[in-house]
Amino acid sequence: MWYYDWTILLLIPAMIFSIYAQGRVSGAYRKYAGVRNSRNMTGAQAARIILDSNGLRDVRIEMTGGTLSDHYDPRGRVMRLSAKVYNEPSVASVSIAAHESGHAIQHAEFYLPLKIRNTIVPVVNFASMLSWPLMIIGIIIANGGNYARGSLLMDLGILFFVAVVVFHAVTLPVELNASRRAMKQMEGLGILAYEEETRGARKVLSAAALTYLAALATALANLLRLLMLRERN
Repeated sequence: MWYYDWTILLLIPAMIFSIYAQGRVSGAYRKYAGVRNSRNMTGAQAARIILDSNGLRDVRIEMTGGTLSDHYDPRGRVMRLSAKVYNEPSVASVSIAAHESGHAIQHAEFYLPLKIRNTIVPVVNFASMLSWPLMIIGIIIANGGNYARGSLLMDLGILFFVAVVVFHAVTLPVELNASRRAMKQMEGLGILAYEEETRGARKVLSAAALTYLAALATALANLLRLLMLRERN
């Protein structure tokens, strides 16, 4: 396990930030999942109102398993909401459903950052699997005497991981934009009737945004670690 050297310490701040972000999301969700919205509206009902109001009647809403597994699938034009978000009339439920509706609106409007993210997903999945193996194999080969071939593999590993960083860098504005759209829709359509509900929705969505910022920070820390390992080898 020789490659677990001091450079792993670079990941500690990002890991701490990730734990903090996850705690904020869990705390905000638990708190506002227990606060019934004044319209007594479920997440599925809120999503349907937002979608229909934006001419997206053809987008289906389905229930899916898991917790906070909510997402919009642009390929099938279907929104999948976890059971609690789908069924429960809480501030958290309508906030999450509105956020996913924001992604559906982005897709309908050909929002460029979303289009870029969706386009690079297959490349990023491939690159993320190979980046570290290429780096480690490259180090082994370089230390074994074939520096040219080892350097090539290390450089490929870094290049592949740059694609991962780009993905997270594009994802952050996509998610922030979806949350802004969600707040605008909930306020404009009267889904949130009182200031306390609006504050709660902002807290839920702001906490969720931290997780995407933490993911970008972690990716950048990993890239820095790769660059330092490359420089050393």
